[in-house]
Amino acid sequence: MANLKNHNLVEHTYTDIIFEKRPCLDFNGEPVADIYNAWIILNNPKQYNSYTTTAVKEIILAFGEASNDRSVVAVVFTGVEDKAFCTGGNTKEYAEYYAGNPQEYSQYMRLFNDMVSAILKCEKPVISRVNGMRIGGGQEIGMACDFTVASDLARFGQAGPKHGSAAIGGSTDFLHLYVGIERAMSSLTLCEPWTAHQALNIGLITDIAPALKVDGKFIPNPLINITNYADEYGRVIFGAMKTGEELAKGKELLAKGEVDLSKLDELTNKLIAKLLHTFPNCLSKTLTEVRKKKLEHWDRNKESSREWLALNMMTEAKAGFKAFNDGPKHDREINFIKLRQLLAEGKEWNDEMHEAISPQYQNPETV
Repeated sequence: MANLKNHNLVEHTYTDIIFEKRPCLDFNGEPVADIYNAWIILNNPKQYNSYTTTAVKEIILAFGEASNDRSVVAVVFTGVEDKAFCTGGNTKEYAEYYAGNPQEYSQYMRLFNDMVSAILKCEKPVISRVNGMRIGGGQEIGMACDFTVASDLARFGQAGPKHGSAAIGGSTDFLHLYVGIERAMSSLTLCEPWTAHQALNIGLITDIAPALKVDGKFIPNPLINITNYADEYGRVIFGAMKTGEELAKGKELLAKGEVDLSKLDELTNKLIAKLLHTFPNCLSKTLTEVRKKKLEHWDRNKESSREWLALNMMTEAKAGFKAFNDGPKHDREINFIKLRQLLAEGKEWNDEMHEAISPQYQNPETV
């Protein structure tokens, strides 16, 4: 065999993420010789796999490496453990470094944009393996992927307007393509999460797998209604969270069980086995054509979105991220009514404004 050229930009040792090549399995679950999948794994479990600046840079490099690897069939993008795929940017880093520094956040958001673009230009199919929460920026990088398979304990949604930002790192570009503009508008503004069953039902994700074992047997997520039911307004809802006594009983059952993601891995490997049995070039071209629908919006908006997000770090983002990072555990949101009242009076954004609306200043003894 002729000497093959290495097309990676740099050789890199990963620190904030995990990059692995795992054997690709056939339909029988047997490893295929010399053929692999690349696993890109967010590795920040203490902060629900939120991505640091270092992690963003490493994700860009990892997707480039996976894309260039001739032996790789697919990329699995996931997080460690079972609490979260990703909850977005690292709010501690945001609050303690980027808040009030728009010039720095502008550079960070250029890296973020490059991360999303790295997913969208990967020459291999990309599977978001959702092992827990996929919220905020985690939802955005997840929707940049081609497929999503999830634990049925997972949740999906946005957090921006509740914490001082707007979901313009991909969600306002992608979400309506999955679920329609009305559902997208509701999620993006109200920040109410969907369960995995709801996400599957409305077309956001590809498939789900049970993840909770009780007495050695897998059971469906006990916190949700897995059949259609009518709520207090007469709306028929599938997969919504239980309420009242039913929710309390579900939480008791959840506490008795153990989370086992083997069914999720089985589902992931079965999906890749199907991809394995396709012409690779035809598969790549199909991915490219479908991704154009996302790129049409993403490439048009990403730079102006980056600029707005940077400037927003002087006002609402500064307040929101600091409240989330510094506020008491039971109260991590600003006083929205007070903010609107002050703005109605024509007050400017200054330290006095921040102190008047922020929970860490109102209840300092509980922080």
